[in-house]
Amino acid sequence: VLLSPPACECIWSDWIDVTYPNPSDMNSGDYETFENIWKNNPSWDCVKVENISCRSEKFPNTPIADLGQKVECDVNVGLICNNKDQQIGGIIPMPVCLNYEISVCCTPNKPECLPPTSTPSTTTTTASSTTSSVSPPISTTTPTPSTGETTGETPSSTTTTTTMPPSTTTSSS
Repeated sequence: VLLSPPACECIWSDWIDVTYPNPSDMNSGDYETFENIWKNNPSWDCVKVENISCRSEKFPNTPIADLGQKVECDVNVGLICNNKDQQIGGIIPMPVCLNYEISVCCTPNKPECLPPTSTPSTTTTTASSTTSSVSPPISTTTPTPSTGETTGETPSSTTTTTTMPPSTTTSSS
């Protein structure tokens, strides 16, 4: 398990509530998705959501599992609640979504906290400090069965060369 440096620990946002379910439209719902948050607040700066907390605005102290609603609270998407998925008999008498709000724990937008992309590496290694051993290529020859069709060229065998990745890499820092 890699531990993040303290400066890179995720930071919890305030409660976010950018959409409101329309109780008279069964195709509506409550969509506190990251996409909707960005649409509503283009300056929202969360490069990676590490954790998410979802709650009902009306019942903030009741765990969403106890509200009797079918709600998706997903660290990759945000919150999704569809009116059409709700049943009569939850915490409210109508089969529509409650209004939800979410709080997310975001990785700070600092280069040292973000996963490496194709940025140039600044690590230098010298030949004396790195030893690699590479397995020799493995050749396999598979005869091709004749299918009886006339194709002009009929290869009699296929040779595939597979280069294996280094099996051991030792590096002293």
